[in-house]
Amino acid sequence: MLVLLLLLAAAVSSPAPAAGDGGGALPVLNPISSFCNTTAARRTYLPNSTFEANLNGLFAVLSRNASASGYAAGAFGAAPDTAYGLLLCRGDFTGNDCSAARLASSFQQAASSCLYSKDVAVYYDQYQLRYSDQDFLAGAANEPETAAFNMNNVSDAGDVAAFDALVAELVNAVADRASNATRRYAAGKAGFAPEAMTVYAIAQCTPDLSPPQCRGCLAGIIDQMPKWFSARVGGRILGVRCDFRYEKDPFFKIPNDMVVLSPLPDPSSQGSSSSSSSGGLWIVAIVVPVAVLLLGFLGCFLWIRRRRRRVINMAGTVSVPTMSMEMEQVLKLWRIEESGSEFSLYDFDQIADATDNFSDACKLGQGGFGPVYKGQLPDGLEIAIKRLSSCSVQGLMEFKTEIQLIAKLQHTNLVRLLGCCVQADEKMLIYEYMHNKSLDCFIFDTEKGAMLNWDKRFRIIDGIAQGLLYLHKHSRLRVIHRDLKASNILLDREMNPKISDFGMARIFCSNVTEANTTRVVGTHGYIAPEYASEGLFSIKSDVFSFGVLLLEIISGKRTAGFYQYGKFFNLTGYAYQLWQEGQWHELVDQALGEDFPAMEVMKCVQVALLCVQDSADDRPNMSDVIAMLGSEGLTMPEPRQPAYFNVRISSLAVSSSSFGESYCMSNVTLIEEEGR
Repeated sequence: MLVLLLLLAAAVSSPAPAAGDGGGALPVLNPISSFCNTTAARRTYLPNSTFEANLNGLFAVLSRNASASGYAAGAFGAAPDTAYGLLLCRGDFTGNDCSAARLASSFQQAASSCLYSKDVAVYYDQYQLRYSDQDFLAGAANEPETAAFNMNNVSDAGDVAAFDALVAELVNAVADRASNATRRYAAGKAGFAPEAMTVYAIAQCTPDLSPPQCRGCLAGIIDQMPKWFSARVGGRILGVRCDFRYEKDPFFKIPNDMVVLSPLPDPSSQGSSSSSSSGGLWIVAIVVPVAVLLLGFLGCFLWIRRRRRRVINMAGTVSVPTMSMEMEQVLKLWRIEESGSEFSLYDFDQIADATDNFSDACKLGQGGFGPVYKGQLPDGLEIAIKRLSSCSVQGLMEFKTEIQLIAKLQHTNLVRLLGCCVQADEKMLIYEYMHNKSLDCFIFDTEKGAMLNWDKRFRIIDGIAQGLLYLHKHSRLRVIHRDLKASNILLDREMNPKISDFGMARIFCSNVTEANTTRVVGTHGYIAPEYASEGLFSIKSDVFSFGVLLLEIISGKRTAGFYQYGKFFNLTGYAYQLWQEGQWHELVDQALGEDFPAMEVMKCVQVALLCVQDSADDRPNMSDVIAMLGSEGLTMPEPRQPAYFNVRISSLAVSSSSFGESYCMSNVTLIEEEGR
């Protein structure tokens, strides 16, 4: 979430005391902005807990390492109490300024101020820190971001457009320099002649980002400048991975290699203007022909490459994609969303190169809307590409839905959509790659199921619940997923769950709780009864799907096609029967053996049965679910008869996990074009 801080001009500018370019920035010990995530359950820790001990160990290590190099990141302690952290000092804030004692003190102040939150980010003027119980270091997300601007404006209204253009040019030039610098830091200045003003700017990324990642991160926040900083003589956007700032006064230690644009004329140099002009003519005379020659070579190269790019499309014919107006439509759509996320528009050639021209060796599987490929970008980033079928109406709808949603969804338990590619009939969605494929590949496999002990399964359950609560309550708009199932839960390297596939999701305003549709979408066995029969969906529809998924995680059995003692049941009916008979332990996956916490598993079975009750009004919301899962000794209501108690769901199809490396069994997604 982007937080706007309206600061006084003096506080934002922090001008250096010395005149001219030789000034140095004053240390600022009070934070500019802080982010403490205490809204979600299980995101706080207890005093003297293992997590607190790990956090203190992390503080000591990061403070010591950052003091030596200006940057440190890492993890401390064993799961599930691992603490992850990052600390970055501004590029000119080195030596005794960026001292271990100061940094450690700032960590302790953050922990004290944020009331035992496990998810904290604090921004100071010359350094920033972040720590969490989730592995945010695995990606390059810049959230949470914070913006602030100088309260002073350019005095002449007629010069606003020229001033804004100069600032944008300066910040982009500094960003270009920073992304290629070893320390990912650069500074610059530019003269604004109409007001005899010099503008100073810096840009910085964490050094672990590659040059393309750094430049992409900076581009994401620089694109927000028109929204916050028009006519302002100073402003900044700070994020976890990258930041920039500009002011009309020097606020950093001036380096020798800073970027210089549009310097103000120096009266002492006017006498040599003739010779300078003459020299300039010689430079132009030499550079222009060379530039024309280089452009000619570049044009030929691109033309040859375009001619050689031949792609087999969905119909099996060979085509050469060309640009179309649809790219402009996507660009317009994205800008409307006012996103602060790291969404990128990829060139078709980039994706074709990353997938070896969509070779079968890179194909992960076949989803409902087209094939999915694994790719690798030149900077080493692994991606998953969902290539939507050009003849699928649902594919186009899914594409637009996911593009619209990505601007609003930022959570550790939601899969990250990195961007898209649109060219002619080609429409592709580019995601972060999930190394452990999807949940169904584990819980429904006898051998792989043994890899998920109860602690790991409960972490997955809690993560899915947290992600669903965010969709229903804490995101900017209420989102109903409508297709929550095991194959749509992806697992990262640490087996953390991430909800994926938002193509069927629906966006609600915050005061809307339910809606009706004549187009029922979802997967057999996960669809709530009121949705299947009447087309009525709400957050309680997702709660029903979560309950079914919870039973599958506990039992290792599928909700559809389950057979028991000559009598056909779906999984919900079988689980309820065992609950009524006091034999719920027979439901537990044999892969767990006998070593599992009986009371906690029984609690999860009860929560699952409460979620799959026939009446939507009887089901809990996700806030209640998380409270019940995280409680000790909480009295819960007795579940009533679930939906489909005596119904056999016999449809079982074979499809692929959306981002897995091999085929997995999963329930087929249905789309009912007409209401029931």
